[in-house]
Amino acid sequence: MTEPVPITGSTYPGRYWHMLDDGRIQCDLCPRYCRLKEGKRGLCFVRARQDDRMILTTYGRSSGFCIDPIEKKPLNHYLPGTSVLSFGTAGCNLTCKFCQNWDMSKSREMDTLADEASPEKIARVAAELHCRSVAFTYNDPVIFHEYAIDIARECRKRDIKTVAVTAGYICAEPRAEFFAHMDAANIDLKGFTEEFYHSLCSAELASVLDTIEYVHKETDTWLELTTLLIPGKNDSDEELTNLSRWVFDHLGADVPLHFSAFHPDFKMMDIPPTPPSTLTRARKIAMQNGLQYVYTGNVHDKAGGSTWCPSCGNILIGRDWYELSDWNIDKTGCCAACGKAIPGVFEGQPGDWGAKRQPVRLSAM
Repeated sequence: MTEPVPITGSTYPGRYWHMLDDGRIQCDLCPRYCRLKEGKRGLCFVRARQDDRMILTTYGRSSGFCIDPIEKKPLNHYLPGTSVLSFGTAGCNLTCKFCQNWDMSKSREMDTLADEASPEKIARVAAELHCRSVAFTYNDPVIFHEYAIDIARECRKRDIKTVAVTAGYICAEPRAEFFAHMDAANIDLKGFTEEFYHSLCSAELASVLDTIEYVHKETDTWLELTTLLIPGKNDSDEELTNLSRWVFDHLGADVPLHFSAFHPDFKMMDIPPTPPSTLTRARKIAMQNGLQYVYTGNVHDKAGGSTWCPSCGNILIGRDWYELSDWNIDKTGCCAACGKAIPGVFEGQPGDWGAKRQPVRLSAM
């Protein structure tokens, strides 16, 4: 659970911990509840004990910044077509064997954190680059809780939105503070069995479902979900049916659900890529179980990537990968053909960022 690695870098005070009777301190940020002796780090690697307190070692430090399309997060109903300034730090509080960003999220080399930026600078640069939002992504923002919240506060001063791309593995009290500052979130629902979460992520499904339901029902944060489909692991008809029914029963028909394609990576190089037919099958199952906005991702599939009106069948937003084509949503956020209100956050006309990816070096700005 802990690593005897010297603590270097930022020593920003961390919140959500308490002292135990045996002299260790317990981190109360996520359901791992890491218990630390002096000089030790939690499983996430970035929260550590120093001088009888919790510190965050990555405050103000990033593994890099990049301007992305908002659809890459993925968010299909939140400011479509706009650009988002994306960044992450290092470390993670899950141990997913299939991690697609393992070089950053699993990094234990602080040299990975090559770019430095204060919360105020990130907000300023986002505005200067005409980014509509800032995304905490690549690794889970839960573990740099304090840094993400301070950035969100600065962004709101400039009307820049903030987006959390997260696995949702966080305790109730820090969760309430975190999502109070997030304008949108995509939560990874990695599978729909406790066995999957236990064996492949060292986590618990129930805690993630609790976070998803909390965000949808108790906050103003716009929510979308993503499930990475891994052949033979979480892609059976039974599991997809159970997942879809849970979303419908607990969240309703309008929460967008993305099924994305796995590619061999990290500790699962022996698993083949997800066939496009699996994504199409998953989308069909979810829609048969009442979900109205279901998407395929990481593949070229205009039908599965586009937004369709569930009332009249009209195409609302045409997409192929991250490029937008059709746009048939009026200024009030309704279908231009039949007038049905479409859930999401829209601004009249879509942005025109497209599929571009532009690395940004904040330390030079």
